Order: sequence, then structure tokens, then C-alpha cells
Amino acid sequence: MNIPNILTLARIAFIPLLVVIFYLPYSWSMLLAAALFGLAAITDWLDGYLARRWDQSTPFGAFLDPVADKLMVAVALALLIERYDAAWLTLPALVIIGREIVISALREWMAEMGKRGTVAVSSIGKVKTTLQMIALLLLLGFTPGSLIAQLGVATLYLAAALTLWSMQQYLRAAWPHLSRSM
Repeated sequence: MNIPNILTLARIAFIPLLVVIFYLPYSWSMLLAAALFGLAAITDWLDGYLARRWDQSTPFGAFLDPVADKLMVAVALALLIERYDAAWLTLPALVIIGREIVISALREWMAEMGKRGTVAVSSIGKVKTTLQMIALLLLLGFTPGSLIAQLGVATLYLAAALTLWSMQQYLRAAWPHLSRSM
């Protein structure tokens, strides 16, 4: 077990803590939930950086890192869907969650065909992830309707648009291989 993998496991361990903090009946719980989510986002970047820098990439880490990311984001989005209880927030949240499921399945299928590199992370995917993390930080940390939360909603919509764009790119790149196996 190396440090990058420990950071990834910590990110998964943060999930129940995030849920508990989110539901605490204190005025500071929103900011603490956002801070915990921010810490998780930093560990996401840090574990990848350290794995590359220290040459500690492992098959376990390669599998678990995206799972941890998707779990943390999906749980945060589910909490926010409940908090806002509005279609205008639920829609981009479901687009993001749905895309993650589709691309995860696509990557698994492509890996089975020996073509995993066809659906490697793109620069658009990295920008999408950054916007998504910023949006979730703002939405978790601030009261619905506040100016900062409204900025979070706008950022979430930008992330959802990039989510669809990056999904289209992944599907287009994989299509020649997928169409041959139909």
C-alpha cells in the first residue's frame, strides 16, 4: 500500500463523513461539508501527482481512483438534489452522474477489447472535472439562493455542458471499435 493509494482510500472514507456533516443542524456545517469536499478534491489531484512523480502507479490505484472520484461526486450531487429540490439543479446533476456511468462502462468495454487508450482522459474532461469540483464546493458551502450558490449553479451547468461534449468525444473515438463488435 503506497501513499497515493492511501489518499484514494481516504477519499472514499470521506464520503460517509461528508453525509453526516451535510446533515448537521449547525450554521457552520455547510462550510465544513464544502471544506471536506475540497480536501477530497485536493487528494484526487495529489494522489495522481504523487503516483506519477514517485512512479507508484498500481493497477489497484488505476482502478480505485476513478471509482473514488465518481462516488464522491455522485454523493455530493445527490445531497444537493435533495437540498435544492428543483428540476433546474437535478437536470445537470443527472447529466453528470449519467455520463460517468456511460463512460465508466465504455472504458471497461474498451479495456476488454484491448483499446483502453482510445478513451483516455482528455483535456476537456480535466476542465469539466475542475468546473464540477468548483461548482460542488460553492453549492455545498453556501445557502441556496445566495449569489455564490447561484455562481455554483451556473458553473454546474457549464460542467454539465462539458460533460456532454466530452462524452460525445469519447463515444466518437470509441465508435469504430464498438461498431465492429455489434
